[in-house]
Amino acid sequence: MSSEHIDTRLLEPTTRDDIMALQTAASLENLAVSVYRTAAELPFIKDGNATIQEFIATTTRHHEEHAKAFNTAAVQAGGSPQTGTDPKYAAVAEKALPAAKTPEDVITLALSLEDVAAQTYTKDVGVAGTARLRRLFASVAPVEAQHRATLLTFQALLGAGDSDLMAIPTDAAVLPAAVGWTGFPDAFYPTAKASPISEGAVQ
Repeated sequence: MSSEHIDTRLLEPTTRDDIMALQTAASLENLAVSVYRTAAELPFIKDGNATIQEFIATTTRHHEEHAKAFNTAAVQAGGSPQTGTDPKYAAVAEKALPAAKTPEDVITLALSLEDVAAQTYTKDVGVAGTARLRRLFASVAPVEAQHRATLLTFQALLGAGDSDLMAIPTDAAVLPAAVGWTGFPDAFYPTAKASPISEGAVQ
């Protein structure tokens, strides 16, 4: 799930729409960082399953890298960096996190954030005005989709009472058959829930 391949070199001339799309992407990444950092300190996460802890730590780093990449591109394109969070989904997180009582609650929230990010960047690949911007969005979208796939697998194992199998390494021979497909429910990644480019733009 590494994001070291992200290209943040000087981009070709871009439009205001491109800048807004980059800022909205950064706002989604900033929110993910905030949510994962908060979740990591919840007692049932901090003192719970080590694999979930490792996933949160690794995924937080990915989102920090993504936010930096999107903001670098926005500045190079003549815009301002987005240091805030996406307002629509920040409101969702502000309601969900204080009510979270179990790892499943955190996973449900994280799933929604990872999915909207993956859908947004997938859609942005098709609307970005330059080849390098398309590569940037295309390089981040599958990382978010990988996060979602992992979270869906966690959700399935927890729902089946198989949390002991959430380990690295684990015994693949005893994993439920559903693990082979539950993380990949879509043949083609959807974009119906993609955030509009203006949603998290700097005002």
